[in-house]
Amino acid sequence: MCRAMSLQKAIRHHEFGQPLEVLRLEDVEQAEPQVGEVRVRLLAATINPSDYGMIGGSYGRLRELPAVAGREGVGVVDAIGRGVSSVGVGARVRFPEEGTWQATACMPAADLLMVPGDVPLDQAAFSFINPPTAYCLLKKIVDLAPGSWVVQNAGNSAVGMAVIQMAKVMGLKTISQVRREELIEPLKAMGADHVVLEGSGWAKQAKELTGGEPIRLALNSIGGESATDQIKALGEGGTQVTFGGMVGDPVRFPTRFLIFNDVRLVGFWWDQWSKKAGAKGLNEVMSAVYGMMRDGTLKLPVEATYSFDEYEAALKHDKRPRLGKILLKP
Repeated sequence: MCRAMSLQKAIRHHEFGQPLEVLRLEDVEQAEPQVGEVRVRLLAATINPSDYGMIGGSYGRLRELPAVAGREGVGVVDAIGRGVSSVGVGARVRFPEEGTWQATACMPAADLLMVPGDVPLDQAAFSFINPPTAYCLLKKIVDLAPGSWVVQNAGNSAVGMAVIQMAKVMGLKTISQVRREELIEPLKAMGADHVVLEGSGWAKQAKELTGGEPIRLALNSIGGESATDQIKALGEGGTQVTFGGMVGDPVRFPTRFLIFNDVRLVGFWWDQWSKKAGAKGLNEVMSAVYGMMRDGTLKLPVEATYSFDEYEAALKHDKRPRLGKILLKP
């Protein structure tokens, strides 16, 4: 007699496009772990900015269609295939990255990223992309001495809030650019030294903000005039790192600043960095991130939590002005 096939819920797309147009909540077959594999049950997933690029077909690395959406979430091992002895049922791990918006997924046990059980669940859910990106931006690109100044745009993003809190731990000082005045006080409460409004001419007062000290590092995830302002504010020999392009507007090539201020423009992509760093480099960064989450020096807010059935409302909420992550749970 044939065993009945187990079905589970998954949010998938069969073509690339706008999320609300192409995503569907579907019943799919639940996989059984094969030799050397484990099955992971999702506890909580996030909506990450890069999810939109993957669903829309514009991200640097795309999946074969039909594809389960989402790339960040935390789960627990709930079944083990033959030959697996390195991990047990109940272990908390990163949910398989190739589609986190589904109830369960299988992956090789050798590829598991373990998540400490004493890290709060909501923090663990979004610990795999934005916080390690923030850590690398501050530690892996420019050698910053304590007291150095860093400027960033999108200060209210998950990376931005992680940068503010991590910089405080590292003894660095921050200027955060935002677009809404109501964000100033919440970011200062997190530890931001200065919060400035985009379009306010803040770059002309940069030396006043820093007490005459140069700005060594600029973190750009927006582009356009916001990025240009950073370049103008950088001190001699300063570096601007671009790791996102939210508005998609062109940045005017800053000839004068490159020549006379020796400003350097570089890029950063967490996916690429983590692969090049290998297991040792990845574990070093994640250990630092989890240490700060564990002791509370890094705590990112959660805006709201939605079930899979409410994914459309979750996506709409994610696009509204907010200060915190949107979580999805099966």
